[in-house]
Amino acid sequence: MTTENNDAEMEVIKATDVKIFPDRILKPKTAEKILNELMSLDGVLRVLLNGEKLPTVVTMGPAKGAPVNHTDRTTINVKGNDVPLQVSVGEIILTVQLDKLDDFVEKANEILDDILNFGFTITTGIFTKTTTSVSDYMKYGEDFEGRVDSRLIGLVDPNAKSTDTIRYIR
Repeated sequence: MTTENNDAEMEVIKATDVKIFPDRILKPKTAEKILNELMSLDGVLRVLLNGEKLPTVVTMGPAKGAPVNHTDRTTINVKGNDVPLQVSVGEIILTVQLDKLDDFVEKANEILDDILNFGFTITTGIFTKTTTSVSDYMKYGEDFEGRVDSRLIGLVDPNAKSTDTIRYIR
């Protein structure tokens, strides 16, 4: 059996990841300010916020099922888009075009020095999946590559709704 590849030729963008790891968990307003500054820089393709999940309900104990009113579970505004925070921001991973990387890292250091009054680490490398995984097939089904934005590959739990975990910000 043979298959034909009729997909249009896609432009390959060379990119790498930049991980920002602050020495403390970021408060929502601080995360908002940093994200707005970083996303105004050239070369940013996607951004991931990692950290401990902020629950909406108590999952065990005598208060099981009761709502959790965590002050950090709020909505921030990034480039004019409302983004509900679902995690305590412990690290930020940005995928940046390779030809813009040096300038991006230099400006990111300046931004973080200005905003944060504590330490942080910036590391470049590959911190996100770069190839299709089994989870992607579970989430999107067979032959999804032409139907799904390539920036989504490897990002989402197959059981989660994309609308709950992904926000497009242009």
